[in-house]
Amino acid sequence: MQKLSIAFADDHPVLLRGMSGLFAEHDNYVIAGQVSSADAAIALVLSKHPDILITDLSMPGDVFGAIGKIALQAPLTRVIVFTAFSSVESALKALSAGAVGFVLKGSLCEELFEAVTTVRTGEVYITRQYAAQVMAGLRDENRRRSLNAAIRLSVREKQIVGQLLQARTNKEIAEVLKISEKTVKHYMTSLMSKLHARNRVEVAVAAQKNNELERSSASN
Repeated sequence: MQKLSIAFADDHPVLLRGMSGLFAEHDNYVIAGQVSSADAAIALVLSKHPDILITDLSMPGDVFGAIGKIALQAPLTRVIVFTAFSSVESALKALSAGAVGFVLKGSLCEELFEAVTTVRTGEVYITRQYAAQVMAGLRDENRRRSLNAAIRLSVREKQIVGQLLQARTNKEIAEVLKISEKTVKHYMTSLMSKLHARNRVEVAVAAQKNNELERSSASN
């Protein structure tokens, strides 16, 4: 199996060495590089094209801007935020910028590995005990926005969205709805296309806004 290349961005030298050493111990990972600023993270990703970038939010430079640039200029590199900032606002801002993972420092090492495994398959990972709060934040944020036109979703698509807003994985959604995981992935792809979303988080955002517009149209 091809090794997964991982880069790290953090301005704490000890933590940076620790994370690199942790993944270097496993044969299926290769370390693409280590940097300590937002600008250096962009340069590293554009030159080395790692599969995964694990970055802190608290380091020199515009980290959120860097995440956005990486998402646009190197879409094959999946960004996981590994931070001590346990606020819904930080998570929402990072995910909106283009990150696909959000893990709190202080979590078990296994959770960081789980995040890498999850985003590698194209899904979004949010620290478990924090996921419900982030989804609630998405719902609150969506109440302040509107779409130009409502998009009609099928009953099944609405069921998928409902489960997604409860921070369930594709496997968990499949179990709840008693359908195959492959079918869930099919519907998720359809939802991304319909709602012009790049990932699961954006599907949740767009679906909520769409739902609000539908209710608004019905009341007029």
